[in-house]
Amino acid sequence: MQPEIRGGAERAARVPSIATPAVLPRWLLAAALLLAGALHAGSVAWPWGGQALWWLQLLALAAGVWLIGQPVAGGDSRKRAFRAGFLRGWLFALAWLCTTFWWLYVSMHTYGGMPPWLAGGAVVLLAAGLSLYYALAAGLWLAWRKAHPFRPWGGLLFAALWLLAELCRGVLFTGFPWGAAGYAHVDGPLSGFAPWLGVYGIGFVAAWFAAGLGQMLWKLPLGHGAHLPSPATPRGTVVLALGTLGLGLVLQQAVNPGLTRSAGDRPLRVELLQGNIPQNEKFQPNGGVLVALEWYGTQLGASSSDLVVIPETAIPMLPQQLPPDYWQALQHRFAMGDQAALLGMPAGNADTGYANAVVGMAPGGVRTIGGTRQAELALPPAALPEYSYAKHHLVPFGEFIPYGFQWFVDMMQMPLGNFQRGALSQPRLLWQNQRIQPNICYEDLFGEELAASFGEPGVAPTVLVNVSNIAWFGDTVAIDQHRHISRMRAIELGRPMLRATNTGATAIIDHAGRVQQELPRLQRAVLFGEVEGRDGVTPFAWWAARMGLAPLWLLGLIVTAVLLLGLRRR
Repeated sequence: MQPEIRGGAERAARVPSIATPAVLPRWLLAAALLLAGALHAGSVAWPWGGQALWWLQLLALAAGVWLIGQPVAGGDSRKRAFRAGFLRGWLFALAWLCTTFWWLYVSMHTYGGMPPWLAGGAVVLLAAGLSLYYALAAGLWLAWRKAHPFRPWGGLLFAALWLLAELCRGVLFTGFPWGAAGYAHVDGPLSGFAPWLGVYGIGFVAAWFAAGLGQMLWKLPLGHGAHLPSPATPRGTVVLALGTLGLGLVLQQAVNPGLTRSAGDRPLRVELLQGNIPQNEKFQPNGGVLVALEWYGTQLGASSSDLVVIPETAIPMLPQQLPPDYWQALQHRFAMGDQAALLGMPAGNADTGYANAVVGMAPGGVRTIGGTRQAELALPPAALPEYSYAKHHLVPFGEFIPYGFQWFVDMMQMPLGNFQRGALSQPRLLWQNQRIQPNICYEDLFGEELAASFGEPGVAPTVLVNVSNIAWFGDTVAIDQHRHISRMRAIELGRPMLRATNTGATAIIDHAGRVQQELPRLQRAVLFGEVEGRDGVTPFAWWAARMGLAPLWLLGLIVTAVLLLGLRRR
């Protein structure tokens, strides 16, 4: 036994000796975590201006890492460390998510008529449930750090656990990844990684960066002249930070522009309509319905561009419910001339089921390519072929009712329904030498699903079109957040994104995620512009079309498994 005792003593002698750091008061630690989480939400779209602030995301998450790693009262056992990390991570994420999608309250209370206490409670409960993923990640990470305070891989483990938490939020129970950390970088150096790794990959890189910075901050004295044990050195952290940002800039400026090329023989001239129909009037037969039918009908009849697009459910009635000759007039208008139209509207009937749809019309009838042909939407008879797209990723409570929640939906005064789900990859509309692929509302939140249309480069979309109605959420930061989501999809897939919305942000976004033109929000107007389609497939589009998010799941699971094995062996 003597050699073992000597070996243990020798190993202990190699561990640096540090004074015991002070424990922050619980109220101060909790308040700081909540503040850091709220700032993290603000980085995705700053409430006063709507900008995405990449540097704030890194600093807020670094502050979160620093706070989660604070000394644990009552000792440093793994069990205590896990519980402390779990609670601290949960508080950070709770503030982040509540502050990110607080505007759900507007849809439930202001427009849905739900009692304020229940609408507010529902937002908090949703955020609290989704925060559990990040709580588990923080708990495992802090337990590992307590066992291995001087190992250099703590930042990598934090990034892997953070990645798994983000993936869980984005995939499980249909997924709700709104406000994922990567969206804060749509204007920053790390956006250079988007065409290669996607938004979750950016989140992984940012988490590694922030964890390195947070661990470096542990070297700050906390009391009694002590500091937290940390493997990070200022020099190493600076090298990692500059290397990461520098690589992102090189990809962004020198490499990514060559991933795609111009498609078609000329830019596509477009008109994007923004009706600004108030949500509380939108479905009133003698109010918003009449206004919408008249205004959109007039604009469609007068359109002169190659493609005109109207928002999600801009025509708020089934085709068979429209006034006599209204639908026939639209069919006649786009059966001739040089204009095509994409119309956001509900479609279907009781026999075939209903869908949140986009219907397309073009001179001589539409032509399509690629994808899985959509089931019949029971459109009125047409002399020429028409295009149809049915929303694939439906919104819980809005477009389908989860099992056991009928009572919750019954408390809202909304025109809700159980819609049928469209195919994952649906045909592209062929028009003016472009392959045009619609998506509806928050479908552009799921980049891996949009990438499913890129499996065959020769029939992949050259232009993406998003039609939305987020008037449900009022004049809030949701408009800015959704714009940044569309911009990230454009960068990931190397395609321009046209956005036609009811209240904003109606915009033309190029393949590099830059907003070329945008209408002021909450105004009734038409955006005239041009868009250049793109060919070629980005690395993200290539692997996501074939494997979905599996490579990122594997990355997170392998790194976590390898590093956590050390915790079990200790």
